Amino acid sequence: MIDWSLNPRIQFAARQMKQGGVVAYPTEAVWGLGCNPFDEAAVYEILALKDRPVEKGVILVAANIAMFEPFIYHLNDLQRQRLKNSWPGPHTWLVPNNGLVPYWITGKFKSVALRVTGHPVAAGLSRAFGGPIVSTSCNPAGLPPATNIHQVRRYFGNGLDAITSGQVGKRNTPSEIRDLLTGEIIRPG
Repeated sequence: MIDWSLNPRIQFAARQMKQGGVVAYPTEAVWGLGCNPFDEAAVYEILALKDRPVEKGVILVAANIAMFEPFIYHLNDLQRQRLKNSWPGPHTWLVPNNGLVPYWITGKFKSVALRVTGHPVAAGLSRAFGGPIVSTSCNPAGLPPATNIHQVRRYFGNGLDAITSGQVGKRNTPSEIRDLLTGEIIRPG
C-alpha cells in the first residue's frame, strides 16, 4: 500500500498549509479545499474563495481518530464507540464542541463536524500535516463541487497554494452528516 504522506506533492501541500496556505485535494466523492483549521486567516481565505459565510461552518478531516482526541475526550464510551465503528469512512459526525474548536470552524453551531477519511490521499495529507485539516468542497457557491483536477483549476486557477496528486474516490455523494447525540441524519450520504 502506498503511503501518500510521503508523496512529494502531498509533502509540498502540507508545508503550504503549515505556512498559512490553502490547498486542494481529492476526497471520497469530490475535491476538497483544505488548510490549517487553527489559522483563522487561512480559513477565511477558503471562505472568500468559495463565497461561503462563516456561519455555515466547515468539516475537519483526519487520518485517524487519535488526531481528534482533543475534541472528543469529553465523550462517553458509547459515543466514542459509535465514532470508531464508522471510521474511517464517509461518515461525518457532529460532535459537541468542548470549547477547543474556534468559531471560524464551527460557524453558528455548538458542534464540530468531524470525519476520519478513508481516502488515501486525504489521509496522507492529514498525516503529512500532522493533524486534522479543513475539508470543504472545492467549488464557488452555487456551482457543483470539482470532481477532477481540471475543474479545480478552472474554478480557482492560481488562487491556491498547492494542488495534490490523486483522484476522487468512487462515491457519488458527499459524506453523510449525523448528529452524535441524537443520531439524526442532517445530510444523507
